Amino acid sequence: MAAEPVWSVDPRTGKPREQVAVEATAEEVDRAVRAAHAARGALADRAARAALLRTAADLLDGSRDHVVEAADAETALGPVRLTGELARTTAQLRAFADTVEEGSFLDVRIDLPDPGAVPPRPDLRRWKVPLGVVAVYAASNFPLVFSVPGGDTASALAAGCPVVVKGHPDHPATSELCASLLRRAAVKAGLPEDVVVLVHGFDAGVALVRHPLVAAAGFTGSVRGGRALFDAAAARPVPIPFHGELGSLNPVVITPAAAGERAAEIGAGLAASMTLGAGQFCTKPGFVLAPAGAAGDRFLDALTAGVSETEPSVMLDHRMRDAFVAGVGERAALPGVAAPVTPGAGGAHTVSAGVLAVDAGRLVAGGHHLLLEECFGPVTVVARYSTREEAAAVLDLLPGNLTATLHTTEAADDPDAAPLLAALTPLAGRVLVNGWPTGVAVAAAQHHGGPYPATTSTATSVGATAIERWLRPVTYQSTPDHLLPPELRDGNPLGLPRR
Repeated sequence: MAAEPVWSVDPRTGKPREQVAVEATAEEVDRAVRAAHAARGALADRAARAALLRTAADLLDGSRDHVVEAADAETALGPVRLTGELARTTAQLRAFADTVEEGSFLDVRIDLPDPGAVPPRPDLRRWKVPLGVVAVYAASNFPLVFSVPGGDTASALAAGCPVVVKGHPDHPATSELCASLLRRAAVKAGLPEDVVVLVHGFDAGVALVRHPLVAAAGFTGSVRGGRALFDAAAARPVPIPFHGELGSLNPVVITPAAAGERAAEIGAGLAASMTLGAGQFCTKPGFVLAPAGAAGDRFLDALTAGVSETEPSVMLDHRMRDAFVAGVGERAALPGVAAPVTPGAGGAHTVSAGVLAVDAGRLVAGGHHLLLEECFGPVTVVARYSTREEAAAVLDLLPGNLTATLHTTEAADDPDAAPLLAALTPLAGRVLVNGWPTGVAVAAAQHHGGPYPATTSTATSVGATAIERWLRPVTYQSTPDHLLPPELRDGNPLGLPRR
């Protein structure tokens, strides 16, 4: 059977732009993985890895106009947003180069022998080694920073793992362009170009996670797709780690005191955050607990005004647009749900942002579970609560999330702040106070992950510690110095941080 073509499609019109590739067959996936596996030895050189990451960043920056143009043509995210995303992508690559050179990610720990200990302790030297070939599944909503040159790829290469990327069908031309730049960077750094390989196609993605030489996987996408791949990774004869980011509601709680102090400010901030990028951020605040009463009304009025001023927007593809329109329609039809701003179809290729409102008591009573599930696109649900206990009861119904946000007073006299913050903390990997979750800083202390279904592991996909996903610890016991890796030898010849 002939291989299926891979087309680049303009989401603004729904029309194909160009054929950029063909879907990989099982045999081609096998060749891709074996080529990456053969290149893994070259990545043992940390200096070469750092050079690869910096060179990739330089080449991406040098091709900025071309990359942004290609990504905008396939995603309709706009040059301003995409220019910023590219800057974050290249900064992330350079940050991982610094991480590689600094070396603390190796977590070197040395316990010298102690015959007098009970039991006697031998010489023990521990560090972390790369797992092997990593399968990366690119995201739809971030064609750069969570795609071919994104955080999963950067952190895996930094760990010393070659990468096979399954490109997302929403931006195949951008993926091809970025993969070619990464492969050129590898050659310039003196490494095999197959430290990064790109494949396309749904079946290729399934074959990839099942390949015996794939040692781990990173995924950003839907709950349905991610769970299917997670189950396949676990069902292998040799199961592998699957670090999946699947879905998140990102709840927000507004205390009565906060609403009384700055209702208009909070409403305007929420409107900007939930409509950013057509509501297609994984950290979009999709569920809000706001107090009943006059202050809560003022907040809802400000939110309504802000969302009403938002122009209709193009989503990443027509499948997502149709799912959004169907999803908000199903939610709006539930008993007791009002639509202060009606979300839905904005035109033949666009959607209109909206707000749905409901009494929190209906959620506690049951039957409105849809409102507690992510709806991908520019909509948020506002649940009006009467007491702190009612708000906490709703929070008890929520699944795991990437983020959870509390809005309280600027002064330390809000009696609801501490109890509600405590109720939010178990729900998410990043807890914000008086801010908005859209926008994820790349930093050592960042955690972009959370309880299932936000992610399938406790790891982060953003920040320096994302590298830990692709490493495993090994301890050498009573090993002569000349047989040890240089990182573990007496005298610390490489000058690494060691405990």
